[in-house]
Amino acid sequence: MGWIDTELALTALAAMLSPTTLTFSVLVLVLGDRPLRTGVWFYLGAFTATLGIGVIAAFVLGDAAASDTPSSPKTWVSILDVVFGLLLLFWVVRVIRRPADPKKISDAVQKMGTVASSPAVAVLGAGAALANPGAFIPIALKDISELNPSATEYVVDWLFFTIVSLLPLALALVLLVVSPGRAKHWLGGTRSWLERHAITIAAAIVVLLAASLLRNGISGLTS
Repeated sequence: MGWIDTELALTALAAMLSPTTLTFSVLVLVLGDRPLRTGVWFYLGAFTATLGIGVIAAFVLGDAAASDTPSSPKTWVSILDVVFGLLLLFWVVRVIRRPADPKKISDAVQKMGTVASSPAVAVLGAGAALANPGAFIPIALKDISELNPSATEYVVDWLFFTIVSLLPLALALVLLVVSPGRAKHWLGGTRSWLERHAITIAAAIVVLLAASLLRNGISGLTS
């Protein structure tokens, strides 16, 4: 596995552990009367939106970020790496230093309570808007483009990113199918755990990703 593949894997993990996405995903399952139905539509919304962005990017971006010599990335890609890395570090510092806002948590609970009891099309739209990988999408697109992929390789790489970024929600849905009683108990505990630890774990992964981006960007600009 090369450094670009490692960076893509870190990006997928960072997206998967995003506190906002995890919180919305758990809330949509614990607040509704029919968590499996709500969760499936919420997942489909997020999956379809993320996949759609990848398809569009395949035509727009393609292999534009690929370099003839992978050890020496293009200048604009190196600059982008540095910018992404600094923005991620800024996010980590901002989140770690800022205490949890009870009002935001309350607003999220209220919002997802409404979503959980909404028609399927509304849940689908909420999933697309609230559970997609968000800010990590541009980094993943850049990483995949740098790999100079064929059409098939692009699809495989983007599917990997999409599936991993939404893996917690997918696993929760599987558990709801296999053992509904245990799933509800587990999800209730997960909600409390997320409020205490999700930001710390996500921050650690994001710092690793930021370090990779800065290392690659600075190396490319100085080589």
